[in-house]
Amino acid sequence: MLSYQHMYHAGNLADVHKHGLLAWILAYLTRKDKPLTYIETHAGRALYDLSSEAAIRTGEAAQGIARAAGFFPEDHPFSRTLARIRAAHGAQSYPGSPLIACGMLRARDNLHLAELHPGEHAELRQALRSYKVKCHRQDGFELAHSLLPPSPRRGLLLIDPSYEIKSDFDEIPRHISRYHKAWNVGVICLWYPVLTSGAERAMVRRLRADHPAGFSHEVRFPPARPGHGMVGSGLFVINPPWGLQDEAARLASHFADLTG
Repeated sequence: MLSYQHMYHAGNLADVHKHGLLAWILAYLTRKDKPLTYIETHAGRALYDLSSEAAIRTGEAAQGIARAAGFFPEDHPFSRTLARIRAAHGAQSYPGSPLIACGMLRARDNLHLAELHPGEHAELRQALRSYKVKCHRQDGFELAHSLLPPSPRRGLLLIDPSYEIKSDFDEIPRHISRYHKAWNVGVICLWYPVLTSGAERAMVRRLRADHPAGFSHEVRFPPARPGHGMVGSGLFVINPPWGLQDEAARLASHFADLTG
């Protein structure tokens, strides 16, 4: 299925959770003067206009980053990234994870981004034309299997599917087990939605059982609009960097304020 386009959801509270922790992890990994590899399986278009009709129609950015920018101090890597992107592209611009990664990584690092949707892939290449990055029009799960273990061996794999394909919930634990077996030193980070239907729960239980040393973190928030099925955001991280648990707890306290 190629119908999903993140421009309708960019800057929502799930993005705030995911991108805030992603920026923190990347800042941690780049403290060492050693090259690394960044791989993303479902990249999207990288740069979003929150004043667009698509963003306004859903109202998710208004309920998201517009309310939650203060969750991060000015010196936080996500705050610095957001400020830099808005200085370059306008006050209503918002960076997706590929642009966050491109802005934080170094010339000696390798970046591989997969995006199968033809329109989104074209937008991705355009947004990142000034960066050293490989944009693959390819199934992201297959790309990751083909690249692991990468060179350099240090690095991060971000798995961020839309879950429009319902079998993803069943298949992702198998993918991740294979990724971890091939790349046991890599930081493997999966984002998933927390749904009123509970469709994600069996997947999360399987991941926790298969990878007991992994770090699992969820935040809850009100639905973006009546009847909206996503009421939270989750990350499952294999080989979590030291200090991630504390940063996640700090961020969770801000999300708790939204729910009273």
